Formats: sequence, C-alpha cells, structure tokens
Amino acid sequence: MKNFRRALWAAIVVICAVIGWLVYQIDETNTAMMHVPMGPDFTLTAGDGSQITEAAFREKPTALFFGFTHCPEVCPTTLYELNNWLHEVDPNGDMIDAYWVTVDPEQDTPEMMRLYLANVTDRVTGIAGDPDKVRAMADGFGIFYEKVPLDPNDPDGDYTMNHTASVFLLNDGGVLQSTIAYQEDHDTAIEKLKRLIDTDDG
Repeated sequence: MKNFRRALWAAIVVICAVIGWLVYQIDETNTAMMHVPMGPDFTLTAGDGSQITEAAFREKPTALFFGFTHCPEVCPTTLYELNNWLHEVDPNGDMIDAYWVTVDPEQDTPEMMRLYLANVTDRVTGIAGDPDKVRAMADGFGIFYEKVPLDPNDPDGDYTMNHTASVFLLNDGGVLQSTIAYQEDHDTAIEKLKRLIDTDDG
C-alpha cells in the first residue's frame, strides 16, 4: 500500500511538472507573438499608383480596414466613422496612418479606390493590385471574404462581398494592439485610438 501511495504521489508530481512546463511554454509563445508584426509581406499598389509594402504598416500606428467600393453599407459607414475618429484624435494627421484594402480586386483598381475615398475621407489610403496578391495579403491577415451572387441562379452575374468588418489597430511595429468593431460605440473607438497613440509615445 505504501509503495502504491509513493507511486501515486510521484505520478502527481510528474503531472504537475508537465503542466507547469506547458503553461510556461504557452506564456512564452504568447509573449513572443505579442511582438510579431501582423500579416504577411506583400507588394501591392496604393491609390496614387505608388508601390506599397508591409513596411507602410510599421512606420507609425496604423488603422487597417478591408472592404470594397461597391459595398452597400458596412464600408461607407466605417470609412465615414473612421474619418471622424481620426480627425478627432489626430487633427494634424501625423500620428496615425489609415489604409483600406480591397477584398474585390477584380473590380477595384487602385484608381477606383482613390476616387471612392476622395468622396469620403482625406485620411485613408486605398490599396489594391494583382488579385492573387491581394487575396494572399488578405489571407495572411486572417480576413474573411466571400463573393455572394445577387441572383443565386446566375453565379456569374452581379455580386456583393461578405467580409470582415473590424478595423485593425497596429502599433508602430505592425503588431496588433486591438480592433474596432463595426458600429463601435464612439467613445470606445476614440479611447482605443488614443491608447494606440499613447503606446507609440511611450
């Protein structure tokens, strides 16, 4: 009986040690991930025709949003709100960069993105380019998107796009700090953007 108890306690000690090691490894992994820039390397085209890469997201705090120019509600609403938030927390436009990446690269050219944004905001840069490269970039950021035919009986006809509607907030190293949900409360969104700036200042 004593040998059994000793074996049992030894097994418990071993299990606890293994659990402790796993917790430590998970904590180390999470800590490391907190310092890894979000998303893949990419080379796409900004609305003014210039080349843009992942380096643009690592120059200063960044607000990043994915959508498309034919979006009926989510995109125009978010861009309008984002424009107001940015003007409120960063009046001079020198503390936060903002980008809008198309999820419909077959239709959205860089020029179309630029013209669309010119009617909505002066604070957001559009990004488009080769469809395969755009999709690879969106996939690397974990963005959900899917083409939805307006007429189920005509899959090759007009369509809309379902897509992730959150705004990603990246610090000046490109690391994800937080997100702003679609139709986020105004004060909450402002507070998140202020924290993004404060983190950079610190």
